[in-house]
Amino acid sequence: MKYQKSLDALFEAVGGKDNIKNFEHCATRLRIILKDDSKVDKEKAENVPESRGYFFNTGQHQFIFGTGKVNAVYGEMEQIIGETSSGDSGDFKDDVYKNLNPAQRLVRILADILVPIIPALVTTGLLMGLRGLLLELGVNMDENTLTLFQMLTDTAFAFLPVLIAYSATKKFGGNPILGIVVGLMMVAPQLPNAWAVAGGDAEPLRIFGIGIVGYQGSIIPAILVGWMISRLEKWFRKFVPQVMDLVVTPFLAITITLAVMLFALGPVLQVTESAVINGLAVLLEAPLGIGYIVFGAVQQLIVITGLHHSLSIVEIGLLNNTGQNVIQTLITVSMAGQFGAAIGAAFLFKDKVKKSNAISAAVPTLFGITEPLLFGVNLRAVRVFASGMIAGGIGGFVVYLFNLSATGMGITFVPGLLLYTDPIALVQYISVIIIAFVIGFSLVRVQGAAIRESFR
Repeated sequence: MKYQKSLDALFEAVGGKDNIKNFEHCATRLRIILKDDSKVDKEKAENVPESRGYFFNTGQHQFIFGTGKVNAVYGEMEQIIGETSSGDSGDFKDDVYKNLNPAQRLVRILADILVPIIPALVTTGLLMGLRGLLLELGVNMDENTLTLFQMLTDTAFAFLPVLIAYSATKKFGGNPILGIVVGLMMVAPQLPNAWAVAGGDAEPLRIFGIGIVGYQGSIIPAILVGWMISRLEKWFRKFVPQVMDLVVTPFLAITITLAVMLFALGPVLQVTESAVINGLAVLLEAPLGIGYIVFGAVQQLIVITGLHHSLSIVEIGLLNNTGQNVIQTLITVSMAGQFGAAIGAAFLFKDKVKKSNAISAAVPTLFGITEPLLFGVNLRAVRVFASGMIAGGIGGFVVYLFNLSATGMGITFVPGLLLYTDPIALVQYISVIIIAFVIGFSLVRVQGAAIRESFR
């Protein structure tokens, strides 16, 4: 074997072949999970021939062999371990999860659910931003063209709960088709559109005195759907006779999950949205710019929960009462902080594919779409997301110092430039974006080593 010498040294460094519980490889690294980590000789591990480096992270001993070479090393190792293994090495991902702390496990679960749908969101986000920019620039579209454009731009976000429910159900081991069905029911046209209700253009359905609306743009509820479907499926199959399983199990799983979503979680979300709306109104009036700082920091956290569509109520109220909308400005600086953090993280990647993917996920933010950036990059490392929050908070304080606000709503970031017709306000708007971006970028860069480890 070509890499026999390297593997012999590696086995000696990790305490022998019998100490290896599981192993896998990525684009550049051989990842090994051991039965007893205390048997590792770190000095020997760092000097394995052909290996460019060694480190230990989240329960994995990782040897860097480089693109291409790692595949060959893994193949030879698989032949050797296959001949001598005791056969107790289960699924590698399951073993990885066992070595993560609760916070790391939560982040990994979210990444496994949300990362697969990022390409769809990136493409749709760019198209949506382009449409908004063209309309604000006064480009005329006839009704048919606009309808076609809306189909291209709105579909993925309108049916976002369907995509997430599918991915979550698959992740938790359930039947993904059942996840799709419940996801479709959550955004069915028979339910009042959540955005229309938030804007005052529609009223919730009233059943048993409970207001029911669709779940357009909701993320957490869709993840809960996937988890519930999977758990209920597994539970019912323990006692439902096999001859009845095909009909009874899906029926009960779908019915119970949807009932919980509409009649239990729905009212909770409505109360939460009301609290968010009232809380924001009070927060913006806090002295010394405290409210601006807090809002700039946490606004993208609100996006993650799916409650951000309720912000339009506050924006409408501000425009009606004052003719100004500071919410648009604060949303933009919150985005700019996360954008800077994401770009900073992208430049920490040595792998060109990872760097390109991270930048691609961040680009739609320029048009006001941050979901790809949040789920594809920032939420995968707490330090990155926290850096973006700090940058957004500082940007919010600068907005307070400038006494800056928009003259409209509905567009942010680059398209939002059109809402600042006064030259001074326009310069200030660009300035707060740059400030938030630079701070987010810089905070990530100074934490480079620690953040790089988080993405391994």
